[in-house]
Amino acid sequence: MKSRTALVCLALLAPTTASLAASRPRYGGELRMAHAGPAEVAEPALADTPIEATLLGLLSRPVCHVTPDGDARPALARALSRPVPQAVRVELATPATATALARAWTRLTGADAPSPYRALLYPLRAEGRQVTASGHTLELALAFPWPDLERALCHPALAPLLGTAASGPFTASGKGALAAQLAWPEGRPYLDKLALTATDERGLTRMWTAKQVQVELGAPAESNTQVGPALYATYLAFSPRKLPVDFRQAFESAIDRDDLTRLFVRGPAVPMPHLLPPALLVQPARVRPTAPAPTAARTVTLVYDAALEDQRAVAERIQVKLHDRGYTVALEPQPRAALRSRWARGDFELMLHAVLLPPVPGPALAIVLDTAGRKDLLGVELPALGALPDASARDARARERALALASSVPLLPLYAQGLAARVAPEVMGLTMDPQGLPSLDGAWVLPADGTGASGRP
Repeated sequence: MKSRTALVCLALLAPTTASLAASRPRYGGELRMAHAGPAEVAEPALADTPIEATLLGLLSRPVCHVTPDGDARPALARALSRPVPQAVRVELATPATATALARAWTRLTGADAPSPYRALLYPLRAEGRQVTASGHTLELALAFPWPDLERALCHPALAPLLGTAASGPFTASGKGALAAQLAWPEGRPYLDKLALTATDERGLTRMWTAKQVQVELGAPAESNTQVGPALYATYLAFSPRKLPVDFRQAFESAIDRDDLTRLFVRGPAVPMPHLLPPALLVQPARVRPTAPAPTAARTVTLVYDAALEDQRAVAERIQVKLHDRGYTVALEPQPRAALRSRWARGDFELMLHAVLLPPVPGPALAIVLDTAGRKDLLGVELPALGALPDASARDARARERALALASSVPLLPLYAQGLAARVAPEVMGLTMDPQGLPSLDGAWVLPADGTGASGRP
């Protein structure tokens, strides 16, 4: 009798087959995703809006990713190690992947593809221009102590160019179709397939209402969306040689960042009055200066990214507000590659320049200083930061230096944007990573019966 009672109790406590299946992530299935980005993405250093970086990351990833705890975990790399304190070893799956990665990093500093993301490689000897592969390994020698190198290497702009075998969790399998990459070093994603549709904001709304898609990228930030940290930072760069010494005062007195962000920038977005965005730096209050004394009227040209509708609206607003300060502003949209080329040559008077900052203050400050045209400051600021062995102390010092350097660099911070993802209830496991991008590697789709069972070994 006692034995029979025990068996009945065990039967009541034991999970059913259905409940076990419901708790187990499902391999397989196809996820339908729409986005408000381009139909095709360019090379990593130019595909740096949050949507573009997300789309690129499906096909090509950097060697690692930053975890919520702030550590660097291998992604494309098999392993990251430090055989000696001032050298990092990156082990890749194949010699071809190692060679492709070395070429991609070398391009960042080359004359044909200048990029502010080259600052991430500045601590390397020769600033990353001599990165070479030895078999399936990259040996990275540091010019000075820089404990943040691994975290810097996780930036999406440092991914290999598209076309490298097994460089992302998915591979292209047709127009708008991606298939799970079996050879991905972190292990194949749960999903079998992704179906991508590029559309505009109205198209997103229409497709979502008709239940034609299960995930949307670039949707308005609402209560039912997932939003990552706002790390896509937009600045107004200006040339001190070509503008009056009181230009900064004239601009600051004319522009209200709160109004600019709220009225002219697509959300999710936050005003950014300091060199680092709120996600990296608590924003102390700033007092707007009074307008400088009137001077003779000046005509200046403001160049901006032709692919970004936000920048067009912001440029037009700056045009109106600076007119009240005696500036006639001509607007000149440019393709992103041409914009970056002009930035590298210093061929501009005013330029709206947006960069995707890493979720780490030190490497983020390096990108900002290079974006400001003050690459000389990297040799002063980064070695001092790298001398601090504790990560929290380095992060705090980088924030302090960002506040201290703001008035000495020709760069006016404006706003930072994040990415909102709208996710259907049947999509499980989609998360936003510390870079502010949605991670689809661990996502899966519940079947119509809602069990979540894989039915596969």
